[in-house]
Order: sequence, then C-alpha cells, then structure tokens
Amino acid sequence: MSRTPQHARSPRRVRTAAVVAAVCLLAAACSPLGGDEEGSDAAGGPGDDRMRIVMVTHGGEGDAFWDRVRKGAEAAAAKDGIDLTYAGDADAADQAELVRDAVRDKVDGIAVTLAKPQAMKGPVAEARKAGIPVVGLNSGMDAWRSAGLLGYFGQDESVAGRAVGDRLNGLKAEKALCVIHERGNVALEARCAGVKKTFRGETEMLYVEGTDMKAVGAAVTARLRQDSSIDEVVMNGAAFALTAVESVEEAGSKAQVVTFDLDEELIAAVERGDVRFAVDQQPYLQGYLAVDALWLYRTNGNVSGGGVAPVLTGPAFVTRSDADAVAGFAADGTR
Repeated sequence: MSRTPQHARSPRRVRTAAVVAAVCLLAAACSPLGGDEEGSDAAGGPGDDRMRIVMVTHGGEGDAFWDRVRKGAEAAAAKDGIDLTYAGDADAADQAELVRDAVRDKVDGIAVTLAKPQAMKGPVAEARKAGIPVVGLNSGMDAWRSAGLLGYFGQDESVAGRAVGDRLNGLKAEKALCVIHERGNVALEARCAGVKKTFRGETEMLYVEGTDMKAVGAAVTARLRQDSSIDEVVMNGAAFALTAVESVEEAGSKAQVVTFDLDEELIAAVERGDVRFAVDQQPYLQGYLAVDALWLYRTNGNVSGGGVAPVLTGPAFVTRSDADAVAGFAADGTR
C-alpha cells in the first residue's frame, strides 16, 4: 500500500473536482485503453457490448505504486476485451462516492481497495444489492469476506510484517522504528504490528503525515537524533524509504533502512546498499488479477480462492543479491 507523498493533501474543493471528473468518466464509460471512436463497436460507443469494469483505489495521482496497479489492470482489460475505468482518491469519503457512482452507472464489476473498511461498507453493500460483483485488492485482508466481496488479491500485511521481524532478528537488530505515514490505514498498521510480533528487539511506532514528505523526513531525523539506539528504520513505501535514507545521514545515525514496497529508484538504492531490503507485494499482479477475476466470474462463473481464501501476491523480498534481476521488470513498470 502506498500514497502519493509528493504533494500535500489537496483542499476539499480540489478533491471534489477530481471526483466530479471521475464521475464524468464513469457516466461516459470512458476507457484508458481507448478505441476507434468512429466505429460502432468502439469502447463505450453505440452498439458496444464490452464488459465494463471500474477499479476504485485509495491511491493518489502520480504515485508510482498505483501506476503499477493500474498498468496491471489495463493489461488484463486489454486481454479480456474489457472497457476499464480507473479512479483513485486518498480521501475515504470520496473513494466511497466513486464506488456509488459506479453502482449507479450499472457497471458489470467493481474492484476496490479497503484501506478504510468502514467507509466502504455502505457502497459495497449497494453494489451487492444491485447484483454487481465486487472484488478487493491491496488493502482489506481482514475485511473483504465480512464485506461480502467475491475475492481478494493482495499481500497478507500481518504475515509480511512478521517476515520482516524475522529478518531483523537474523540481522541481530536491537531496536526498530516503524514509520506509519497514514494513521488508521489498516494495511500499514498491520505491517508494523506484524514486525512487533516477531521481532525480538524493541519496536517503536512513529506516526507521520505522509502527504508532506519534508515533514516525514524531519520527523524521522528528529527521532533518530533523540534515540541513538535505533538501528533499523522500517518504512512503508519506496519514496518514504528514500527519504529515510536522507534522514539517517542528516541525523548522523548508524541505523539501516528497510521498506515495504518498491519502485525502480528504490531497487537502485537496494543495489547500492542504501536500503537493506524491500518487501514486494507485486502491485502490477494485484491489478491484473482483480480485473481478470471479474472477467472470469462474468464469463465462466469462476471464483478465485473459492470466495473464502485470498489470493496472495506477496511478500516477496528483494535484496542486494537479486535486485539486478528485478530491475529490468521495474523499468518496464511491472514490478
């Protein structure tokens, strides 16, 4: 899970405008895959009987992580002949409204993230009542079944966190600072809780405002200066990890940085040894499988995981020894 760190949270009116724009896309059955506007079978055009699927995430604009999710979704849509609309909003209320818009538009399927499960409970129930199948991806491992979703594609964040804790034990670390950049995000909370569960040293949680990267860096730097016993900094996103590397240097700390999630620049940091390792939940795969699962359900009645078990896409660890092998895929935007 990740959020766009480059920009501060937009004012409410800006987010509202973004939602309105997305609603227009839904109403027009627009697809990022395009089509022949002059032909009668163009996506969203007269006589079009292509399946329409909407993916609504809590990701912000311009975040490399969510670009990978979207790229995977678009690849599946191209393969299956689906008219796909992607929309994302970090604000839970606005994300919920996007799902309701998709329900009102009577789409054939919805893929949604459950970073804030309570906010999505109502919209998902409305989709189910309308007979629209909904699958989950990326966030909501502990909430998707109770919400009535058809399936789930992502990483078990608690398992991933416990795996990180085990690795820190192997590195003989003594104190870990686990940085959460979005308070209340169930995925981030589960990761750090997982680290704390298996790590034999001390685990401290640090909450920061992820929409302000300078503030994130300043908070990590300050904490490292205050406590020289911190020898591992656990971050929850590639951009945040790179900022933490700078914080370690500024604080004159001997701490090492590890992170969940990766991108091309982060892999290079792992290759250099600036970041010890990264946990890859394979966002491209999450987007791909979520869209493909809806197509399979609509065309063949298939239910991935039988509707009772999640389809796991991680955790996969990327270390200095294998970073080079992953770098090529990252350059293509698929890892």
